[in-house]
Amino acid sequence: MKNIKKVAVLGGGGRTGKYLVNQLLKEGFSIKLLLRHPEDFTIQNPNIEIIKGDAINSKSIQLLLEDCDAVISTIGQRQGEPLVASSATINVLKSMNDFGIKRYILLAGLNIDTPFDNKSTKTILATEWMKTNFPVIQEDRQKTYDLLVNSNVDWTLVRVPFIEFTDVNSTIIVDLEDCPSDKINAGDIASFMVGQITDDEFIRKSPFITN
Repeated sequence: MKNIKKVAVLGGGGRTGKYLVNQLLKEGFSIKLLLRHPEDFTIQNPNIEIIKGDAINSKSIQLLLEDCDAVISTIGQRQGEPLVASSATINVLKSMNDFGIKRYILLAGLNIDTPFDNKSTKTILATEWMKTNFPVIQEDRQKTYDLLVNSNVDWTLVRVPFIEFTDVNSTIIVDLEDCPSDKINAGDIASFMVGQITDDEFIRKSPFITN
C-alpha cells in the first residue's frame, strides 16, 4: 500500500471525530481537516491544516483532498439539515479519482445492510428500528454503501453500535457478519480507523467493531 503521510478528515469537529484527530496526530500523520465552523475547533497542532467548507459542497471536498494520501470520515447527519452521507461520498469519490487517492475509511451505524451479513435478532431489531424511525436517513446511509461498492477505491466501512465517549481503551472485537456487542468506546473507534490506513485486511469490507 502507498506510503500515507497526509490524511483528509471529514467530521473531525464532531464528538467522535475529535478522538480521531488526536489519534492521527499521535500516530504521526499530517491532517487536512474540513470544518464548517473552524472557530469552534480547539485542537491546536502544527500538523493540522484547516479547510473551511461543507462536505456537501464539491469544491470544498476538492480543496480538502488535494495533496492528501487517504480520506477518513466520521461525518454524521445534522438534525434538520440536508442529507450529508451520500452527497459527501459522491464528492469524495470524484475527488479521489481526480487526485489518484485510493484509501477511504468511513464510520457508519450497525443498521447498514450488506449481502455478507448474518445479523442476530438483536442487530436486526436495531436495524429495523432505524429504518422505521429515520427512514430517509437510513436510506441515505444505505445509498452510501452502494456508492462504495460501485466505486474503484479501497474503502472500509466501519460499522459501530452505541458510542461511549471515552478514550479508556478496551479490547476491540471485529466481526464481518454481525454486531457482537452493544457498545464501543470512541477512543477505540479512532484507534481502529487509523489502523486501517495501512492495513489491507478489510479493504472493500464492512466490519462491525465493538468492545
